[in-house]
Formats: sequence, C-alpha cells, structure tokens
Amino acid sequence: MTKQRRSFTPEFKLEAASLVVDQNYSIPEACRALDVGASAMRRWVKQLEAERGGVTPASKALTPEQQRIKELEARIKRLEQEKFILKKATALLMSDELGSTR
Repeated sequence: MTKQRRSFTPEFKLEAASLVVDQNYSIPEACRALDVGASAMRRWVKQLEAERGGVTPASKALTPEQQRIKELEARIKRLEQEKFILKKATALLMSDELGSTR
C-alpha cells in the first residue's frame, strides 16, 4: 500500500517556518511538534529567510508581501503581452490603410 503525500497550505508553512525563525525552535523540535518531515521544514525555513531578505520565490510565496509581488508581476506580464498584441494589430491595420490609398 502506498503512502499518500500530504499537502500543506502556504499559511501552515509560514507558521511552521516562523517557529524556527522567530521563536527559536530547533528544526527537529518544530518537526516533532507539527509532525512534519525535516527536509520540508528546512526548505520552508530557507524560503522564509530568503523572502524576508527580499527574494521573490519561484514557488508559492509564504509571506503576504511576496504573494502580492507575485500577483503584480503576473499582471505586468499579461499587460505587456496585451500591449505587444495591440502594437502588432495597429501596425497591421496601418499597413492595410496605406496599401488601399495607393
């Protein structure tokens, strides 16, 4: 029988990592208290420290500030794509108008 993989919410990960970073729990103590694996805890602590240092994570952000940054970056990317499409469409329409007036 295979063991099902557990998934954790970003809020849980933030709280778990905060135990180590803010409340001075050791990683093994926090793992025992929350019934979480040590490698996952180390990864969450490392990610929280990086986010607090200003690094935007590639995975799901833990801190609200980093979550907002990720949302804004996605919105900027979408708007830049829309702008590019509009430029192409305008150029195409302008070339059609020039061709029909000659």
